Amino acid sequence: VQLVESGGGSVQPGGSLTLSCAASKFAFRFYDMTWIRQAPGKGLEWVASITGLVDADAGTPSSADSLTSRFTIYRAHPKTALYLQMASLKPDATVVYYCARGRGSPAILPPRGDWGQGTQVTVSS
Repeated sequence: VQLVESGGGSVQPGGSLTLSCAASKFAFRFYDMTWIRQAPGKGLEWVASITGLVDADAGTPSSADSLTSRFTIYRAHPKTALYLQMASLKPDATVVYYCARGRGSPAILPPRGDWGQGTQVTVSS
């Protein structure tokens, strides 16, 4: 499994940013995919997941209740990429966003070995 996140950076409060995750070395279309984040001094937080492209519910997204109105997860095919579109970003310290293979939820995250290295997002004026 190889997952490489990109698109992080600094953005002003209220701004938008889209993160990308390039997936390789596995059959991307068969797997659910997930975004996870971690703020300094805080635990890991499930952000959003999207189902694989071969399921009956292919490409169905789900996201944390607190984020669903501002964050959108989607995936590309056959490009094998995962995206997280973030809008109306709120001020925060540098948060690391991870792309992961597998489905997540508020209670469970994909195995750590199936994550990318993360990309940092800072929302500050």
